Amino acid sequence: MDQLSCTQVLDDSALETRHREREAFERAVALLELAEESGPESSDAAEALFFLQRLWAILMGDLGPDENALPEPLRTSLISTGMWIAKEVEAIRAGRTKSFLGLIHVNAIICEGIR
Repeated sequence: MDQLSCTQVLDDSALETRHREREAFERAVALLELAEESGPESSDAAEALFFLQRLWAILMGDLGPDENALPEPLRTSLISTGMWIAKEVEAIRAGRTKSFLGLIHVNAIICEGIR
């Protein structure tokens, strides 16, 4: 494989990765919006929180290692966001809050940033 072909494959791979990440965040936002409508004790809420928790667990695992190519300030900010999301998920599950709006807003902003 020549240099140009290798570069094209890597660029395509990065684009595919961003596309998958965007789709995951779009799904998370859609599930959270449905949960907001259905209420925190609904099966929609359980599904949304489970999906969001798994998504952010995967992201946090990817953000931690030094091999991650994102700039350190961005990685730190995303890790802080992930910790906040985990606390919000727990607050909804524990009944301390009933609104999904903060989670919707933050995840929608991140989704837009991936575009």
